Amino acid sequence: MKRILVVDDEPTILAAVATRLRAEAFLVETAIDGPSAVATAAATTPDLVVLDVMLPGFDGLEACRRIQAQRSTPVLMLTARSDETDMLIGLGIGADDYLTKPFSMRELVARVRVLLRRVERAPEPQSVSVGRYRIDLQARRVHSGDDEVRLTRTEFDLLAYLVGRPGAAVARETLLEQVWGPPSDLATRTVDSHVKALRRKLGSELIRTVHGVGYALEMPR
Repeated sequence: MKRILVVDDEPTILAAVATRLRAEAFLVETAIDGPSAVATAAATTPDLVVLDVMLPGFDGLEACRRIQAQRSTPVLMLTARSDETDMLIGLGIGADDYLTKPFSMRELVARVRVLLRRVERAPEPQSVSVGRYRIDLQARRVHSGDDEVRLTRTEFDLLAYLVGRPGAAVARETLLEQVWGPPSDLATRTVDSHVKALRRKLGSELIRTVHGVGYALEMPR
């Protein structure tokens, strides 16, 4: 049984999410603020964290950063905000996906299962070089010279999929299905947000926008 940590300071939402996940046969731990989220994650080593952005003590973004510093753990952020900057900050510090309130329990459970399935996938035992970057697909690490570029799990999966199809235009819908996993109820805007996060870390020239289609990996000459 997979263990999930649910963090929210709203008792009604916390109870509803925890109850639904337990009904789906998950083990569930709960926390109500930033400090207790970090402490509970350290004590219980969850397989996934459902983490609200707005928390007392310190917010969910800081909690996410501290949890990821302890151990690489899939994080699904819950946010009442629709501002893309907040979403990009969350993705940049280690969150794998985000869900905007209000949300349906069906969608939350679907997102949780998709993230857990992706963690279980075995990486391909190979490495490739793209421009100044060395991408180790087995160790799931990216280096530029001696410096490591830290990517979230989702960012790495997206990059690895594009690396396997250098120069080819890949539709957003295909990326959703292949990276996030079928069936996916996510909007194609999710792909756009993760591409923006990758460009911030790897440079804007590596992934090319193919207008009306999706994205392609540029292979430097």
